[in-house]
Amino acid sequence: MLTPEDAVFSDALNHASIIDGIRLCKAQKFRYPHRDLNELEHLLAHSEARLKLIVTDGVFSMDGTVAPIKGLRNLADKYRALLAVDDSHATGFFGDTGRGTEEYCGVMGAADIICSTLGKAVSGAAGGYTTGPRELVTLLRNVSRPYLFSNAPPPPVVAASLKSLDLVEHSGELRQRLRENTRAFRAGLQAAGLTVAGDDHPICPVMVGEAPLAVDLATGMLERGIYVVAFSYPVVPKGGARVRVQISAAHTPQDIKQAVDAFADVARSVGIVKS
Repeated sequence: MLTPEDAVFSDALNHASIIDGIRLCKAQKFRYPHRDLNELEHLLAHSEARLKLIVTDGVFSMDGTVAPIKGLRNLADKYRALLAVDDSHATGFFGDTGRGTEEYCGVMGAADIICSTLGKAVSGAAGGYTTGPRELVTLLRNVSRPYLFSNAPPPPVVAASLKSLDLVEHSGELRQRLRENTRAFRAGLQAAGLTVAGDDHPICPVMVGEAPLAVDLATGMLERGIYVVAFSYPVVPKGGARVRVQISAAHTPQDIKQAVDAFADVARSVGIVKS
């Protein structure tokens, strides 16, 4: 939808799929520091682009941080820009009724465009969607190459996705259990002396700093029967190595306690937390 006369403004920590999409489009490209509304405003104010598009993750997948949706909407209105949100790490479980980052931030309808997935909380196993003004969706149906030149999703995936959406809309039990699990896990790790990044989100990055320590921590956890993944540069910034944990509604309170106890034990044994 963007031409060389247009401009896209992207958060520095946006997901790789967003970055690849931006690289493929013909628009002018600007990147602002993570969640830095002041720098974004500076870029918007000095842009003479025909159409300005702000693109952000709703929740950032490696950090568990939440985009400042209200502030982004205010800037979009002030500088006549569009706001696009990738809500793949929020759809179905974030916000009181699972409607994602907009609902969590109390600004329903703030985004002009929402892209999300059918492969995570709303799980038909694969696929995704874009929602927005009817005119935009009609345009994408006719000009979006990944949509036009790929196969339609298999019927079982469509059926599972529709059923998942039905469960999200008519039941809050799993969301409540997930919130309880998330808070218990975060509180437990903080009490054990570990640093957990993010904003009350089930993506819980346990910050370590150095890559070898992150690998040692993840390896020790696996030896105790708990699968977590270490990430380091270039996936995350230098000095920002972490072990990324994803909490699920399927976890029991005992699972959470077992994971917290194991993290505390391994963190002491590898020297992250001093005894």
